[in-house]
Amino acid sequence: MSRNIFLHGRTGTCAAALLITTSLLLSGCGAGTGAANAQAAEKDPKAEKAVDAVPVEAVAASRRAVAASYTGTAALEARAESQVVAKTSGVALAVLVEEGQAVRAGQPLVRLDPDRARLAVAQSEAVMRKLENNYQRAQKLIGQQMVSAADVDQIKYDVDNARAQYRLATLELSYTTVVAPISGVIASRSIKTGNFVQINTPIFRIIDNSRLEATLNVPERELATLRAGQPVTLVADALPGKSFPGVVDRISPVVDAGSGTFRVVSGFGEDAQGLQPGMFGRIRIDYDQRADALVVPRVALLDDGEPAVFRVRAGKVARVPVKLGYAEGAWVEIRDGLAEGDQVVTAGKVALRDGTAVQVIGAKAATVTAAAQPAKKAESRQ
Repeated sequence: MSRNIFLHGRTGTCAAALLITTSLLLSGCGAGTGAANAQAAEKDPKAEKAVDAVPVEAVAASRRAVAASYTGTAALEARAESQVVAKTSGVALAVLVEEGQAVRAGQPLVRLDPDRARLAVAQSEAVMRKLENNYQRAQKLIGQQMVSAADVDQIKYDVDNARAQYRLATLELSYTTVVAPISGVIASRSIKTGNFVQINTPIFRIIDNSRLEATLNVPERELATLRAGQPVTLVADALPGKSFPGVVDRISPVVDAGSGTFRVVSGFGEDAQGLQPGMFGRIRIDYDQRADALVVPRVALLDDGEPAVFRVRAGKVARVPVKLGYAEGAWVEIRDGLAEGDQVVTAGKVALRDGTAVQVIGAKAATVTAAAQPAKKAESRQ
């Protein structure tokens, strides 16, 4: 029995020794693996950098012409417009023009029934002739002292009155032919042949579309920058892909106290073919221009307060405050903070912080990094 106990004790001791040996071997293997990984990381730091780098898109700050401008929206209006009304009443015997037809000033538009007006002219003419004859006889008799001077004066006044009545009747007769007061295009017609037209009834609307205008209500802070003669560009929603040149025609010298704005009227002439009154358009007034400005895309600006961008240098980004200048379209001028050729992040800014490692990707990066390759080679030589 004691022998069995001895054997059992020796077996337990061997098992414990084996377990300790196995643990030491495993811990040695683990330590060796960690050391190997650390050495690999030290030998290849680019592998860890590639894992941590944030992919972004970037473009280089470049130079181009940029203009300072004020933009707004307005509806086009004809500079000259006339509502043609009938100056006398009568039946429309003939309507001589139709909608869309071009007319010139003084051209007949409608002929009304002239019979009543002609009779009035004949009647007033007969009265005038009778009084003129009486006046001539009275002048002969006054020399013979057969007529008093007061009677002659009265006859003279009657003659003048008859002549005025005759001219009035003649004028009424001329109103039976309605003529165009301005040159332009017939925009609308309100009568048909055979209709009875009352006096002062609107019958035509004429628009002179050879010269169009657009009126902007501009904030008073722009009063010192805008002036007559500045170039204007209009883009109409009804004519996509086209822009029309114009000029600031006149500026109101008075600021509306209620809205704090003043009126700026832009004119568009012969170069604005295709524009029509009533069209809605976006208007840009250029009041200054720089031919060689340092610009970056608008999307490169950060939306966290003061103007700033993420500049890419040596594989990392740095938040750089910038001073902005003029803005035009997708570009914004940088007055201070960047140099020409500096790369700024345009996509992927959300995940970035000052000092974040980045990897510039995309077609934009290829064009930007091509200029930076000589600098990198010089650094590698050092």
